Amino acid sequence: MDGIGDDGFDGEGLDPDAVLWVRGVDYLAGWRDATEAAAELGDALAAAGVDTTRTKLRAAAAADGSGVVRLELSTAVAREVAMRARVVTARWREVS
Repeated sequence: MDGIGDDGFDGEGLDPDAVLWVRGVDYLAGWRDATEAAAELGDALAAAGVDTTRTKLRAAAAADGSGVVRLELSTAVAREVAMRARVVTARWREVS
């Protein structure tokens, strides 16, 4: 949300909500919350055995000031995460 290259400056049209700040909206609180959530998600992915060196987690604030976490994965890592989620879900169903 800082400038060219960030969300809102993708060359396909400007998203005003991604770059304009509204007086009175606490973007910093949303960003802090997103930063904490991104760290938690990164820790959980690592604990699940996912190679987090090939992931990108970005904290941001939405137009309304709420926190947003963006997760970027290669297709290989996305498939790995999906497979691990399926395995864990199957185990939970067996226990229930």
